[in-house]
Amino acid sequence: METKRAPTPPEFEYLGRLITYRMRRTLTEDKQSEPKYPAYKEWQLPMAEFIQKNKLTREDALLLLIGIIPHVEPGLFDQYIDQTLAAVPEYRGEFPRIGGARGKNSRFFLPTGETALFLIAGEDLERRLVVQQFFGAEHLFWEKKVLWLEDMQNGEPPMNGRLIISPDYADLLIYGKHTSPQFSINFPAKKIAPLKTAGDDHRLPSLDDLVIPQEAKAQIDELKSWLTYNEELMNRYKMKGRLKKGYRALFYGPPGTGKTFAAQILGNDLHKEVYRIDLSMVVSKYIGETEKNLELLFARAEDKGWVLFFDEADALFGKRTNVRDAHDKYANQEVSYLLQRMEDYNGLVILATNMKNNIDEAFIRRFNLILKFPFPDENQRAQIWQKSLPGNTIFLRKTITRDGVEGKEDPVDIPEAVKKYELTGGNIINIVHYTCIKAIEAMYKKKGGLREMATTGGLTKAGAGDAPRLIIYLSDVLEGIKRELLKEGKPFSM
Repeated sequence: METKRAPTPPEFEYLGRLITYRMRRTLTEDKQSEPKYPAYKEWQLPMAEFIQKNKLTREDALLLLIGIIPHVEPGLFDQYIDQTLAAVPEYRGEFPRIGGARGKNSRFFLPTGETALFLIAGEDLERRLVVQQFFGAEHLFWEKKVLWLEDMQNGEPPMNGRLIISPDYADLLIYGKHTSPQFSINFPAKKIAPLKTAGDDHRLPSLDDLVIPQEAKAQIDELKSWLTYNEELMNRYKMKGRLKKGYRALFYGPPGTGKTFAAQILGNDLHKEVYRIDLSMVVSKYIGETEKNLELLFARAEDKGWVLFFDEADALFGKRTNVRDAHDKYANQEVSYLLQRMEDYNGLVILATNMKNNIDEAFIRRFNLILKFPFPDENQRAQIWQKSLPGNTIFLRKTITRDGVEGKEDPVDIPEAVKKYELTGGNIINIVHYTCIKAIEAMYKKKGGLREMATTGGLTKAGAGDAPRLIIYLSDVLEGIKRELLKEGKPFSM
């Protein structure tokens, strides 16, 4: 039984007819009329919505269509070029006027700048010069890093470069939505929010889980308000151009005090994507490369509502040095560029640092909000312990007799017993992880524990999803505290 082929999308059919029309105009004296441009309501690709939303011209839209075809219908160009050449028997050979290239892994025709010029402007020199401006820095396509030309080497004309469409915009034009980019050299950022839940019993962390002073929580609420209502202020109340585009926040405090966690909570609560920037991949020893890396990153994030989180920001944004040599001068240029680019970004940028004093005062003044994450006091440490330890847990203290023999096991309030140890939330999470692993290990080793329950069917009868209560011993917690303090070169005493 022959499979019925789906109808060709009107925009693809139009491009095919346009290829035939332009080529026949060049090869023969055929004076057929230019094919009719299809109405956007007839287009099948979601790119029609993008075209209308951004008020693109017909030429802009056609350039986008030419660029997206290899991602959707890679054989279209070869099909129509071959058909047209076959219909003109007196013509032999290829047709270089339409440009095009072949990729390393692709055997199909890949459109170049020359392809776009030929299909949009034909042989009209004046119009071709206008179309070339679509690849300029002032055009929306470059400004938002939607589409550009591949860089050419050895002095080759720039129009010989392949049309490149940003992967993010390729997804938007084809599927109607941006997909999360993968961590790579071209996008040195890892998505840290919103987190995915593994089921109804695995809730996402919220602001209540963050143990910081109430004043700091109020400042995080300010960030949430900006992320929630700023777009309405700019668009509905027409404040674009009168207010600065984005929002810049500085989180500072010792490691492990909740700076990254706070950024994750913002993303979880508001369903905003938060990307943690790997500065080691952004900063380059080559002149001009750091600015280029930052520009690509900011441009890719533009208009998507992403939160950019620069951790350990003083690595790049520390005090600007006195100019002693060319390297110092260039380092200052990097900082100045970042200052300007942050203010041009229309989303939220968060810079996190362990040492606020390392950041230049001129830089500090650019922030809308400066939020301190202090070292937790005793009461706050007790809260962190309570929130971090698993529920349905038994806390016990083993008593040891004078001759070293273990005695009875007494209940103990572990958060109260260990709150005196000067630890950050990050330290406590590490200790909880260590202690819980020890508790599960002990449960398996104990006669009549989990392993025996599983083999005898006891675990199944109780319900495979019903985890037995963990027994956490104070001695294991203290051992975890000791390991964490010694790791940081701090003394430990009972």
